[in-house]
Amino acid sequence: MTSDFRKRDHATTVALIIGLAAVYYLVGNVGLLQHIGAGPARLLWPPTGVSIAALLIFGARILPGVTLGSFLVNLIGLGRPPLVAAAVALGVTLGMWCGYRLLRRAGFRLELDRMKDLASLVVYGALAATAVSTTIAIGVQVLAGLEQPGNFWTRLLLSWISSAMGVLVVTPFLLVLRRVHVPRDVRLLRVLEAVVMLAGTLLVMLLATRTSTELLFLVFPFLIWAALRFQLAGATTAILVVSTMAVIGAVNGSGPFEGQDVYSNLITIQAFDGSTALTALVLAVTTTERNLAHNDVEQAATQLASVVSQLDRSLRPRPVPLARNLTEQGDGEHRVVRERVEGSGAPSA
Repeated sequence: MTSDFRKRDHATTVALIIGLAAVYYLVGNVGLLQHIGAGPARLLWPPTGVSIAALLIFGARILPGVTLGSFLVNLIGLGRPPLVAAAVALGVTLGMWCGYRLLRRAGFRLELDRMKDLASLVVYGALAATAVSTTIAIGVQVLAGLEQPGNFWTRLLLSWISSAMGVLVVTPFLLVLRRVHVPRDVRLLRVLEAVVMLAGTLLVMLLATRTSTELLFLVFPFLIWAALRFQLAGATTAILVVSTMAVIGAVNGSGPFEGQDVYSNLITIQAFDGSTALTALVLAVTTTERNLAHNDVEQAATQLASVVSQLDRSLRPRPVPLARNLTEQGDGEHRVVRERVEGSGAPSA
């Protein structure tokens, strides 16, 4: 029995590793399409977000999937030499492992329902983990002669920001997606509100990325709406829609991105993605914390009322039956008369 269980566990782990590698390779190729200008800069690198989310959900046992997926992206997608692809993949793996361990040590919860969890994801996942992986990756490319030494810091900064954006945009969405379920009592007005919110977000982004007027800020009311009314489920979905539409507009060079140089578009889109993601996530987590605190207070009040009610019933004097009360009263009167007669010394009848 134990042997069969171990075999099934090993088979599950192997399947998860292969699945993660396949997803990494798929989203990595999507990330390669986010190409601006002649340089290798990317706007948003989703594989880092997928890797952090997968490690948090399934554990460090699937870490080889990150290595395999990164190796395939560098070897096939980017056409790098096998040794360079392997070195970059190991650097990416080390960075993701460091981020995972730091998040676990910080007590990160997959529900992402505390501001502490969001801060840990930003610091350890989006900043620390990607800093390790991108530093090694760019360093390996410089040593291999694929990148000029003078471009090290510029390439490092751009790759670091794009990887960090991948964590901020993709990881929260996947963490929420894993626990999405259809509620038992689906209210039509609630569904209609969600549809209107997402449709409005999409329409605003379509307008903002197709006109030269700076209208990107118009999406913030919809992000606030999504965060306050639908918490993390709404916020993470809206963030994904907004980031995707903004990246498409920047890649196509349309709207406010038309006629701008490569680095101006990179800075604009990454600053926009970062500010929208952080704004929506902070509002969503704050609202979730408030709702949980309200529920805890209500539950504590209910329990306190129950305890007070039980204590009141236990301390309240019990009612005595009428017949028993009269009998005890008569016996008491006879006892008092007898004690008085005996005390006066009169002979009893």
